[in-house]
Amino acid sequence: MNTYHHLFSPIKVGHTTIKNRVFMPPISTNLADKGYITDELIQHYEARAKGGVGLIVTEVTTVEPTYIYLPGDMSIHDDSFIPGWKKLTDAVHQYGAKILPQLFHPAYMAFPIPGTPRLIAPSNVGPSYAKEAPRPVTIEELKVIIRQFGEAALRVKQAGGDGVEIHAAHAHGLLGGFLTPLYNKRCDEYGGDINGRLKLTLEVVEEVRSVCGPDFIIDVRISGDEYSDGGLNLDDMIYVSKQLETHGADMLHVSGGTTIKRGSAIPAAGTKPGAHAHLSQEIKKHVNIPVATVGRITEPWIADELIANGKADICMIGRANLCDPDFANKAKCGKDDDIRPCIGCLRCLNGIMFGKRVACTVNPSFELENEDTLKPAEVKKKILVIGGGPAGMEAAFVAKRKGHHVILCEQSDALGGLMKLAAVPIAKQDLSRVIKYMARRLMQAGVEVRLNCKVEKAMLQGEFADYEVIASNGAVPSIIKAFTGFKQWATADDILAGNAFPGKNIVILGGGSVGCETADYLAPLVYDRYPRDRVITVLEMTKDIMAAESGPGRSLLVQRMLKKHVNLICEATVEKVEKDKIYYTKNGRTECIDDVDTLIFAVGYHSDPTLKLLLEECGMTYHMIGDANHTGTIKDAIHDGYETARSI
Repeated sequence: MNTYHHLFSPIKVGHTTIKNRVFMPPISTNLADKGYITDELIQHYEARAKGGVGLIVTEVTTVEPTYIYLPGDMSIHDDSFIPGWKKLTDAVHQYGAKILPQLFHPAYMAFPIPGTPRLIAPSNVGPSYAKEAPRPVTIEELKVIIRQFGEAALRVKQAGGDGVEIHAAHAHGLLGGFLTPLYNKRCDEYGGDINGRLKLTLEVVEEVRSVCGPDFIIDVRISGDEYSDGGLNLDDMIYVSKQLETHGADMLHVSGGTTIKRGSAIPAAGTKPGAHAHLSQEIKKHVNIPVATVGRITEPWIADELIANGKADICMIGRANLCDPDFANKAKCGKDDDIRPCIGCLRCLNGIMFGKRVACTVNPSFELENEDTLKPAEVKKKILVIGGGPAGMEAAFVAKRKGHHVILCEQSDALGGLMKLAAVPIAKQDLSRVIKYMARRLMQAGVEVRLNCKVEKAMLQGEFADYEVIASNGAVPSIIKAFTGFKQWATADDILAGNAFPGKNIVILGGGSVGCETADYLAPLVYDRYPRDRVITVLEMTKDIMAAESGPGRSLLVQRMLKKHVNLICEATVEKVEKDKIYYTKNGRTECIDDVDTLIFAVGYHSDPTLKLLLEECGMTYHMIGDANHTGTIKDAIHDGYETARSI
């Protein structure tokens, strides 16, 4: 049954009909080998084509050999790349999907591989993190680059590709940099007013059309608004969109923001669905070619509504298709509850800049053998999983899929473990969807789940004596005993669970993600000096808060705390706590915070060895997983549960 009629209706882009409006936008994978397509890369995109996506725009594909965007990205700068691309297009086409590489010149965003010459840019203006100013590219060099875009597109056509996407968004790379006034300070024909800044992109579009002909899709990715003072705005981009259509573009992929303004181009968890849809909606009114929107579109109903309500013709659904390759097929059949939920954490891209391959918090494996294709175990065993957090739920499901008899015992009255508390702070709601999804999957797989069931010694020696044990009893929050003499103290977990209620003036020890999320949760939504509002102070020993985190989620959390006037004090060491006073040192001086009502510990977690000692005492064969083995992230827990159960 097709529940989402708008999303799964065909659409014509140029001369090509696409079977539905679920398009996959570019997401870097680091699966290429020196620019060449690997078998892993083919399998990655083939899985999404098999899963029902109408069209795939691949990750960045460079058009010349000198400047590398990421070490594991793709290229098509000479004919030697064509055979790999032919294998990729054939793999995708067998499922009725279309495929476009995203053609890109990284320019001043290039990866600083040793031996790389000085980076080029529209002007000698580069991103804030650059180690040196780039040099302005010459007009003669631009003529060569334009030709290189056309030659790359022709190779795509020769390899069976359906078209290309030309990346001119996010003040990113050469074309995006030329278009934006943030980076283009030129006074020649390629600078100055908007027509000068747009000239390079239009010439690239015209070159690709001239070389590849009318039946080849040309999609251009733009920011409908850069959301930055001095940057491009919606009025600019309506004009740009009209010009792109006039000069041969078949489709516009309307994003927003820039790569430098964190959280603007790639929306973080908790941001509104269809984050850039207001831009595509307005641009759509002024052009006659299809317009796609992108940004935090993670559920089928959102995508269908955006199309039905005239916000866009097409939905670019990236992270959700990464998280669940069968997103489209499940949506088309109305199996929304079976879609693996994307939580928007962006851990998929966290390691990309460091050469790591793409990964996902909720989906532990993109390999050929994954949750859906597990090989049955040669020897079927009885498996007891102790603990129903993310690691335990994943391990129980995987063990059951491998053919083992599995019982999961959870001592509380609900599954989820610490993930239930992690879902409480602002912008973390999607974690509750993960718990529902994992619990539903256990039920469908036939795993016996026992709630309110604490595994005791007698049970291990009796009913479970011949079981292999996977222990995932999680971790417990750490406290500093010397500071528990304060008049009211609690852990962050106590607060998030509703087991403790803090007073008006609060000090939180620890500026990691838990401490900051708890501060954000407790602080007033609006800072207006209302007398009854809470006053929150976070004390962190290191140089900055959440030092282990990065990306849009961290950025928006910090911005919220600053707007709420949460007092963030770093490089502060708490020396002494009295009943109603807290003393800390900073820069060699001792400071005292008095008039504090509640002290909250957010100083990490530690594993409780009690269960491990019990398992050893009973002589059980056991595996410690997740936080019970080593405290970490939800991603660490789920992946640990998967790998452990897969190996049994």
